[in-house]
Amino acid sequence: MNLTQDQILEQCAKMCENTLMETLEISFCEVGKDYLVAKMPVTPKVHQPDGVLHGGAMVALAESVGSAASYMFLNSKEFIIRGIEISANHVKSIREGYVFARAEVVHPGRTTQLWDIKIRDEAKNLISVVKLTTIALPKTR
Repeated sequence: MNLTQDQILEQCAKMCENTLMETLEISFCEVGKDYLVAKMPVTPKVHQPDGVLHGGAMVALAESVGSAASYMFLNSKEFIIRGIEISANHVKSIREGYVFARAEVVHPGRTTQLWDIKIRDEAKNLISVVKLTTIALPKTR
């Protein structure tokens, strides 16, 4: 059964309950055939001491959207998804507003998946470029 875009976003929202994603106020806002977008507010709770968005918060956003994308595009009844490698290059700082992470599939393998994740601000300025590799592991009974 194929899910609608609204159903996918609803499932993503449900996955965030009582998790780091809820703590960081990450929400999923757009889905397409081979991509997923999430947003996160830039507030003092995700700042580093000098008042700009913490790189670790950006990496958490990127891993959250990439892992959710893997989960949504695979048979989630049979597999669990884990991030196995992440690499980020932060190219611009931001103090307030929202950042949007768009995870696009580069390699949708059966076992490992490679995701290109671009994080941009509301004006579409590139903030960070992230590469995430996920693995699909069979669920154990």
